[in-house]
Amino acid sequence: MRIKYLAHASFMITSEDNNLKIITDPYTPGQGLNYAPINETADIVTVSHEHGDHNNIKSVRGNPVIIKKAGVQTVKGIEIKGIPVYHDESKGSKRGNNLIFCFKTDGLNVCHLGDLGHALDQKQLAEIGPVDVLMIPVGGFFTIDVKTATSIASLTGAKVVIPMHYKTDKTEYPISPIDDFLKDKKEVQKQSSSEIEITKKNLPEKQKIIVLQPAL
Repeated sequence: MRIKYLAHASFMITSEDNNLKIITDPYTPGQGLNYAPINETADIVTVSHEHGDHNNIKSVRGNPVIIKKAGVQTVKGIEIKGIPVYHDESKGSKRGNNLIFCFKTDGLNVCHLGDLGHALDQKQLAEIGPVDVLMIPVGGFFTIDVKTATSIASLTGAKVVIPMHYKTDKTEYPISPIDDFLKDKKEVQKQSSSEIEITKKNLPEKQKIIVLQPAL
């Protein structure tokens, strides 16, 4: 499996088994989000919620299957589970709903938390199930903060944790930079590129945080 960090909360996941491409939460540039437009082709697009920095499906080329609802479905041979949660700590009263998406492909369990805004309870963790690769927001303010993100990463038992939705020089949002999350973390690998290849065989024994550079 190849994972490319496009920017913000958007990744392109390429399945080795069938060369299918999944793009998560494509954003619309502008209004404080100054990344370049997404210009990729995909087979599947997932949308965690209907905010402009997560739902720009028109930016994705090809004729992708759009998934923006809860439940389990198999799309082009890939099992995808949407788990309903919230964008805030008040059951959605401030910012609405959010979907966690879990993917099963290449023998790996990948989980993208979208704009999760609260701690997860045991029922939600059980719905997520085993996690090999976790994509987690860490910038706070609009999403979970560093403390909650650290706790969730630990509770899921993910072998690889990839931070997202944090402040960079192309983000004007009032969110925290990646270093706030990395502080006091020991198992950290900062990549110089936006891509990484992950297989069942090369998963680390201990949980490792892998920081990918936004491609756009």
